[in-house]
Amino acid sequence: VPQLKFVLKKFLLISLSVLMLLAAFVMAFKDKISLGAEAFLYGYPLVIMDITRAQSAINIGPENQLRRVRQFPDANFKDVVRPNVDTLYTTAFLSMKEGPWVFNMPVQYERYELMPFMDAWTNVFASPGTRTSKSNESVYLLVGPNWQGTVPAHMTLLRSPTDMVWLIGRTQTNGVADFETVHRIQDGLQLKAFKSKDNSVQTINSEKKNIASSPSLPPVAQIKALSTAVFFERLFQLMVDNPPAPEDAPLLKRLALEGLVPGQAVKLSALNGFGFSVGRWLADLKIKRALSDKDKEGSWRTPPLNLGKYGTDYNTRAVVAMVGLGANLPEDAIYPNTASDQQGRALNGKHKYRIHFDAKQLPPIKAFWSITAYGANEFLIDNPLQRFALGDRDDLRYNSDGSLDILIQAETPANADMKNNWLPVKANAPFLLNARLYWPKEDALNLKWQMPPVERLD
Repeated sequence: VPQLKFVLKKFLLISLSVLMLLAAFVMAFKDKISLGAEAFLYGYPLVIMDITRAQSAINIGPENQLRRVRQFPDANFKDVVRPNVDTLYTTAFLSMKEGPWVFNMPVQYERYELMPFMDAWTNVFASPGTRTSKSNESVYLLVGPNWQGTVPAHMTLLRSPTDMVWLIGRTQTNGVADFETVHRIQDGLQLKAFKSKDNSVQTINSEKKNIASSPSLPPVAQIKALSTAVFFERLFQLMVDNPPAPEDAPLLKRLALEGLVPGQAVKLSALNGFGFSVGRWLADLKIKRALSDKDKEGSWRTPPLNLGKYGTDYNTRAVVAMVGLGANLPEDAIYPNTASDQQGRALNGKHKYRIHFDAKQLPPIKAFWSITAYGANEFLIDNPLQRFALGDRDDLRYNSDGSLDILIQAETPANADMKNNWLPVKANAPFLLNARLYWPKEDALNLKWQMPPVERLD
């Protein structure tokens, strides 16, 4: 009996030790999964920005040059999710190592215009345009984070915190017939290298690593195709020229303890590699669930008002990069969206819908508004009219009391008078709606005004 007690006691001690080791392992593994999820969401915007930059160079044109988009995208456009058909873009991916750059934006009053400059982490650090520019501001000096020099008196300084910069400018376009006017405005926008007094271009010659892009796949799909190890290798390589913000220090410290440091080779241990892969999968799953959750009955989702200035809200920043890369500051535009009708049922082209605006409840804006339909893949829906959006610049038919009805359905409306108010969708296919309010008034920004519900008519 004494021997049996001794054996049992020893067995219990060993079992307890094993359980404690197992618990410690689970906790450590849990921490690695959590860190992997957080790191993936943190780095997603930087990686997708670089993929978009590389793909843009292949499909549109080289860096450091303005690209003036001369027509609206159609259903074949797959470079960026939820493209707009309200404005013509003037864009450029810029390397501040090859700058500084002079951006000339003549003051004009014909069309609403905004020219936001976005850093590599998708934060908007400057937004020249109709809303912000003073009448005497038209020439901007764009410099990198470490540039030191004298700003000419006639220029306004714009300082980027990262090497990679994306100018994604928009000029109000009132339909295809307005292209000629907008092209003229676009032609007035100029980008050139900054020159010193001796007329020599101030550039820094540096080797730029270009990671190949897959032009056949949208950027979001390209990220999905990356292994976890390659994703983090790319992230920490990009962080050398595109430094994190000071407020990112706590997360970077935790990553450094795992051997993940900007500029150093990423060598994930087997445990870290598995934990980070699980964390990435869980982060993706969490976002998918959040995006697919049914809207509250009768409501539209309005993105957070920290768009373009995210701080340490890494989750929101990652989600916006996934579904709306290039989002403006809310003061320039807000984007209510919905995939559900007023009873929370998923929108589908097998049904007919209506959005009714009371006469005094039309979108409160200082510029203009629109509603665009997208398929489940978040790209434009092909239709015989090639009509992808409707808004206040269209020839809409208002009701006798000043109210407005927008019809969303696959078939041509039975009432011919309502054809101008018809936003086509694909029959028997899910879709979503994205409203855009350019230069929204305070009631829209503080959510006192909200989009009316989508009513199902059948």
